[in-house]
Amino acid sequence: MQAYLVQRLLLVVPTLLGVSILVFALVRVLPGDAVAMLLQDYAQGADGDALPARLGLDRPAPVQYVEWLGPVVRGDLGSLLRSKTPIGAELASRIPVTLELGVLGLLFGLAVALPVGVLSAVRQDTRVDYLARSTAIGLLAIPGFWLGTLVITLPSVWWQWTPPLRYTRLFDDPGKNLAQVIVPAIILGLALSGTLMRLTRAQMLEVLRQDFVLTAHGKGLTERAVLVRHALKNAFIPVLTLLGLQISILVGGTVVVESIFALPGMGRYLLEALQYRDYPVIQAVNLLFATVIVLANLLVDLLYGWLDPRLRYGEQAA
Repeated sequence: MQAYLVQRLLLVVPTLLGVSILVFALVRVLPGDAVAMLLQDYAQGADGDALPARLGLDRPAPVQYVEWLGPVVRGDLGSLLRSKTPIGAELASRIPVTLELGVLGLLFGLAVALPVGVLSAVRQDTRVDYLARSTAIGLLAIPGFWLGTLVITLPSVWWQWTPPLRYTRLFDDPGKNLAQVIVPAIILGLALSGTLMRLTRAQMLEVLRQDFVLTAHGKGLTERAVLVRHALKNAFIPVLTLLGLQISILVGGTVVVESIFALPGMGRYLLEALQYRDYPVIQAVNLLFATVIVLANLLVDLLYGWLDPRLRYGEQAA
């Protein structure tokens, strides 16, 4: 297990380095010019020839990359081009919003996908199974931005009710905070649950036909004991792998959902930076998102090694 852990940790650094190069390069090919937008919106009357040099945008791209990466490695994410406000201070207030939204969405998705997937497999080819499969396909087909827009507009038309759009921080008023975050979290979780539900059902059907499950039934164990202690743990291994891949979709979904529900998180911050081509903000937020995804997949790999004894035994044999 230790060799497995070291191998995965060694992959984190080159992965993040590759992501930083990719993000830096892609930001530079975006349509629009940061200097022109700054002159138009924030620096009217400024010298357009001197502004690129003052911002460090007149240097060759490799030089800009090294000058940006050096402070980032030391924990300094730079400052906004528009106001020179430190990005780290801004992200410190926005990361908890996105983290809360993502965790609640993940928990809700798992709370829906796992029980419904197991029930669908146990009740194969019944009305419950057909309903669960149809629901999973529907959740996969419904775009999150469309569902979020409906949640805001239709209740306001029919019942004169809208979700609270003035954000309240968790520690200021947990009740108001939950009232605002729970609806977008459910929308995120529903988008995640469709795929997990289908895979959970498929894996449970496969595991329930294995010899060790039949042996457990033959020993007189109850249906619940067989499902929880034997079948579900083995069926969850591929689901856990897919969950690691779905983290990127969950992170991307926060960008749209935060904008729809006016949540001051990292996703909304990213969209604002894209609007003004604020390169340091775009690079910092994307690098943080990539770090979250890489670390989440690292955690999934470690859990995979813990759940699958074949991996540990294979290392011992080697």
